[in-house]
Amino acid sequence: MVWPGEPLRLELPYTRMAMVALAFVPRPENILAIGLGGGAIPMFLRAVLPDTHIDVVELDAAVVDAAKAHCGYQEDALLRTHVADGRAFIEADGPPYDIIILDAYGADQIPGHLCTREFLGAVRARLTRGGAVVGNVWESAANPHFDAMVRTYQVSFHGLSLFEVPASTNRILVGLEGPSKLTREALVERARRVERELGLPFRLSTLVAQRYRPLTRRLARGRVLTDAGLGPGGLIPEE
Repeated sequence: MVWPGEPLRLELPYTRMAMVALAFVPRPENILAIGLGGGAIPMFLRAVLPDTHIDVVELDAAVVDAAKAHCGYQEDALLRTHVADGRAFIEADGPPYDIIILDAYGADQIPGHLCTREFLGAVRARLTRGGAVVGNVWESAANPHFDAMVRTYQVSFHGLSLFEVPASTNRILVGLEGPSKLTREALVERARRVERELGLPFRLSTLVAQRYRPLTRRLARGRVLTDAGLGPGGLIPEE
């Protein structure tokens, strides 16, 4: 849900939780978002980070047109949209990013080729040193691959944190390019500083304090998702 003309109004709870990326990387110079939807996340970031370059990749040109026509989405010199497959864009030559946000959905699931170890390895290779990837997934019966997705993130990044989204089955996964020793207290303090410096209209620090689930051990359940394990059409077979 997007409110045209009100970029600071993040209506969906998962979009607010996704801003935890700014606690891990407080001053990003370059951000990439895979998946546009109505444009709420890139428009919010454009508003609170006026000097940051933001690239958005969206597979469906009709989604871009609808976001512009109905949701107030606007491009400018620092916010650019690319109509392309997210994986193809990631794997092509291009600049590194401080934050990469993965928020791409098919009709009823995340496309399988955007969940594998090979894809996440390519994502990590496009991060700057100290960069972070943010993945929006859901933990429910509708996603039988949740454990596998978490485990695949764990083997693809140096560290992984999970944030539960209030009143939702959405989960925000944050994978890091390199090792980090951030404690819960330090992360909450960073979130509090980001709130103050960027003028966030919600309590990111409270969300972090209440919803942070550190994943210090690799899951024993779930399989690592690979390109070789994808089924016809790039779908993940039922577990």
